[in-house]
Amino acid sequence: MTKGPIIGVFDSGFGGLTVLRALLPLIPGAHYVYLGDTARLPYGSKSRETIVRYALSSAHFLHAQGATLLVIACNTATALALEEIQAALPIPVIGVIQPGAHAALEVHTRTSAGQVLVLATSATVQSHAYMEALTKIGLNATEKACPLLVPLVEEDWLQEPAKIAVTAEVLRIYLSEAIAEAATSEPKILLLGCTHYPLLTSLIEQTLIALNHPMVIIDSAAATARAVAAQLPGNSSIAAPTCIFYATDSVEKFQRLGSAFLGQDLDEVHLLDLGG
Repeated sequence: MTKGPIIGVFDSGFGGLTVLRALLPLIPGAHYVYLGDTARLPYGSKSRETIVRYALSSAHFLHAQGATLLVIACNTATALALEEIQAALPIPVIGVIQPGAHAALEVHTRTSAGQVLVLATSATVQSHAYMEALTKIGLNATEKACPLLVPLVEEDWLQEPAKIAVTAEVLRIYLSEAIAEAATSEPKILLLGCTHYPLLTSLIEQTLIALNHPMVIIDSAAATARAVAAQLPGNSSIAAPTCIFYATDSVEKFQRLGSAFLGQDLDEVHLLDLGG
């Protein structure tokens, strides 16, 4: 049997596991090497130069592990370091922003839906990477920074009723503000511009119904997985994918939280020192 591709996936932490989760059923027979750079998160609070340095070290590590394709499963690293990583590695490199933007275009073409609303972290919004990507393909967009959503997800405020209520209220405020800011053209497409946000999809849908403002929700993690699959045509292996996980800090926490993001247990996580 022909050996499947080796796909490297990295993020500053756990969110990129939603991309891996979407990849697993799409590319059978692949071997995945996932790196969560947890010792140096959050990337979003760092300078562009530091983010590029961190992202390059992660990318080089995964290439050294034999990766034949690299996925930057981090919006901040994609926004600020994609070109540098593509220039540094002799393999295909796919980020999460372009696939999300093109998925929005597909929805717009199919439904004639209007403006796109992008929910993302502060660093991603400040980069305007989604705005630029969407504008280039003829779509109008409004970006909304939602800095509280990542910590709410990582602290698991999606389980107990009282905590869910707090998360839902935070979402309601963000979405209400975003819709008001886009008042010149009502947004009909909601693009989740952070890999943590797919875990909030159900709650986002409920909140939009409560606001009487339904939108088509685009999961950029799933869109990225489809873009990766398109790079690997003819991969018809029926073998189960295999995975190896690395984290640069607190492997126990990575196993615990990562299982929720991946939707299955992480049996073993290896501790990796990438330096400062």
